[in-house]
Amino acid sequence: MSTWTIDPMHSEIQFKAKHMVISTVTGSFLEFSGKMEKVSDDKTNFEDSTISFEAKVDSIDTGVEQRDEHLRSNDFFEAEKYPTITFKSTSFKKNGSDDSYNMEGDLTIKGITKPISLKVEYGGTAVDMYGQTKAGFELNGKVNRQEFGLVWSVTTEEGAVIVSDDIRLVAELQLVKQD
Repeated sequence: MSTWTIDPMHSEIQFKAKHMVISTVTGSFLEFSGKMEKVSDDKTNFEDSTISFEAKVDSIDTGVEQRDEHLRSNDFFEAEKYPTITFKSTSFKKNGSDDSYNMEGDLTIKGITKPISLKVEYGGTAVDMYGQTKAGFELNGKVNRQEFGLVWSVTTEEGAVIVSDDIRLVAELQLVKQD
């Protein structure tokens, strides 16, 4: 078994929400950490690994401070009461013979835990100029924000929804082997 940790300098965790059903707003969490416990000794097989991560809600960044403050408020994440978002995998299975995996796990937002599914693409493993072994992954999924207590909703006079219920999750992660 080996332990791998997220390299935050070479990783990003994002979400994408439709705004007024006509465009997409992207946000990021700038402070996060995570690890993977890899069970296989095979260099390129990550099946059955366990993955966990935590993101700090206060680090949310959409590029617009007023929107970020609104997302941290009681209308959305209630950052003071629920300072972190967590994820713990329950299954990590190879998807056929290619470099993709299906990951199941428990996502907790605002104290509400729900199972989610993520598609994972393995980008490869390499040793950097400092001798550190690194592995790259891209994760994609979707959640309904209402299921996690993010229920603020407003419509325009024309009936357009300001924020979609379906939120896409995207993460580009580089993991560093620790042992």
